[in-house]
Amino acid sequence: MAVPVAYIARNLWARRLTTALTAGGLALVVFVFATVLMLDAGLKRTLVATGEYDNFVAIRKGAETEIQSGVSRLQANVIESNPAVATGADGRPLVSKETVVLVSLKKRGAEKPSNVIIRGVSQSALALRPQVKLASGRLFAPGSTEIVVGSAIARAYQGTQPGDTLQFAQRGWTVVGVFDAAGSGFDSEVWGDADQLMQAFRRVAYSSMAARLASREAFARLRADIEADPRLTVEVKREQTFYSDQSRALSKFITILGLTLTAIFSIGAMIGAMITMYASVSNRVAEIGTLRALGFRRRNVLAAFLLESLLLGLVGGLAGLGVAALMQFASFTTTNFQTFADLSFSFVLTPAIAVQTLVFAVAMGLVGGFLPSVRAARLQIVDALRAV
Repeated sequence: MAVPVAYIARNLWARRLTTALTAGGLALVVFVFATVLMLDAGLKRTLVATGEYDNFVAIRKGAETEIQSGVSRLQANVIESNPAVATGADGRPLVSKETVVLVSLKKRGAEKPSNVIIRGVSQSALALRPQVKLASGRLFAPGSTEIVVGSAIARAYQGTQPGDTLQFAQRGWTVVGVFDAAGSGFDSEVWGDADQLMQAFRRVAYSSMAARLASREAFARLRADIEADPRLTVEVKREQTFYSDQSRALSKFITILGLTLTAIFSIGAMIGAMITMYASVSNRVAEIGTLRALGFRRRNVLAAFLLESLLLGLVGGLAGLGVAALMQFASFTTTNFQTFADLSFSFVLTPAIAVQTLVFAVAMGLVGGFLPSVRAARLQIVDALRAV
């Protein structure tokens, strides 16, 4: 014979003040846990969305980022002529030979400048990245000192509106447009003509090369051709894989730091839940004796108090998750450890994160309520009824 669930829920409501305080402590821990997972998911989604599965990126062997890489003009031309590279409607290869550098720009309301990625691209760049759309203005003219900025840059940095001029590499660069990259990493970049930027920064080689595959199956053949060609000291990766790798260091840092804080806070929350449940047992000794006298066994009492602590954890979990869900309306800017440039991304709540968060909350309630539940189950009927 099991103790009715309605009876257990009414006990929590009867002690609603202590229930609210304990659930609030659990909710705080759940909030930290959920936001860490959401931050990591947002970072990964931003960088994975930066790449297209049907595109590939060529960088120097051993280079982890485009900043460290170098692809000579000869190597770029050899890769461009490979039959695995798709061609556009005009019959030209869908290729963007790119140079990537870092410059310091001033944020609005900040005293110190921050690093921003300047990407020199070819005219095929927009065709290769369909998620990138012009939000205002126009695209830069080939061979000019015109630039377009990502939406995150336009929101956060000084002098980045159409018509403004940015000074770097001993030249003035006119902003002629703002593009929206659908929340991908390109939103945190500035684009211009690759040849002009190479001249301004005195570069003799491209940083990388992006291109569209002629078919999804062509990647393996392309990689084999490149590895077999002694002229090429580059490696190729699918664009999604390349940008996903860029999140590895920062993702690891966020996860370790967040889970460490969560572990510390969760100990306090579980102790709070344990104290609450011990107080509940002490105040309900006579009630426990009555339940035993009515025929409920020790395991029924144990299950009832465990269920009560699980419900307490669930209430805290739902409250913490509800507050964490509001973080989706906020954006976060930090330095990408791979590129040392600012990267803007948002918190992302997925069904998997919601499930993990609630399981974590219920587990805290279970651990916090286990010992008090055992104590309640071990009370002798005679001793318990003396409190009546």
